[in-house]
Amino acid sequence: MHALGSTRSANRRDHIVQTPDTFVRAALPGMKGCTAVVHTGPASGAGFTEYTAEMEAGGQLGPAHGQRFVYVLEGSLMVGESARDALNERCYAYFPPDDKRVVMAGVKARVVVIEKPYQRLEDGAVPTPFRGSEDTVGKLPLMGDEDVQVRSLISGGIESDFAVNTMTFQPGASLAMVEMHVMEHGLLMLDGGGIYRLGEQWYPVSAGDFIWMAPYCPQWFGALGKKPARYLIYKDWNRHPLHAVVA
Repeated sequence: MHALGSTRSANRRDHIVQTPDTFVRAALPGMKGCTAVVHTGPASGAGFTEYTAEMEAGGQLGPAHGQRFVYVLEGSLMVGESARDALNERCYAYFPPDDKRVVMAGVKARVVVIEKPYQRLEDGAVPTPFRGSEDTVGKLPLMGDEDVQVRSLISGGIESDFAVNTMTFQPGASLAMVEMHVMEHGLLMLDGGGIYRLGEQWYPVSAGDFIWMAPYCPQWFGALGKKPARYLIYKDWNRHPLHAVVA
C-alpha cells in the first residue's frame, strides 16, 4: 500500500534514520548474484561504509575497500575452502586490509557488511583475520545495568581501529544517559523496538531500521514492547582524533 509520501525515514545534519520502506537495492562493482542496500558512507558524511548484502546461493561480495567486517543475519556464508569455514546466522568475520579472499553465500543469505579505511599505527601492526559467533561471546552489563547487556564482537587490542557490539535491552530498559561523543555510529536494529533520541528529534524504531549518528550527535535509546530490543552497533575506536586516515 502506498503511504502517500509518509515514512519514518529522516535525514538530518547529524543523523540518518533509514527504514525498510525506503531501501533501494543495487549491485556494487564485483558483486555476483548479490545486491546491496547501502545504509551510509562518505556521501552522508560517514568515515565508513555499511550496507546489507542480499545474496543468492552462490552469490559473491565484490572486493573490499579497506578492512571488512561481516555479520550474518540470515542464511550462511563460505569464507574458506570447506564447510567447516561456513558462517551461519549470528556469526561474523573480520578481514584486514588487502585480504583478497572471496566471500560467497552457501545458501540464500542476508549479511551486514562494514568497510573502513584502516588507520595504521606507527609500529605498522594490523589486525589479523578472525571469526566468531555472537552466541559464544560473553555478555557484560552496561554501566552495571543487568537489563542492558553488551557483547563485543571485536576483541582485539589497540591495533583495531573500530568496534562492533551487539546490545540487548530488556523491555523498559534504556541507556543510563544521553551520550554525546567524538565517535560516530552505524546501528542496525535486529530485534524488538523502542524510541531513539537523535539530536533534538525522537524516533520510533523497530527491527530492520538503520541509524547513522555523526560525531557529537546527542543520542539515547529506550526499549518498548514485550520482547527485548537488540541492535548491532559500529563505532570508530582506539585512535587519537588527529590521527590521519591511511587506506
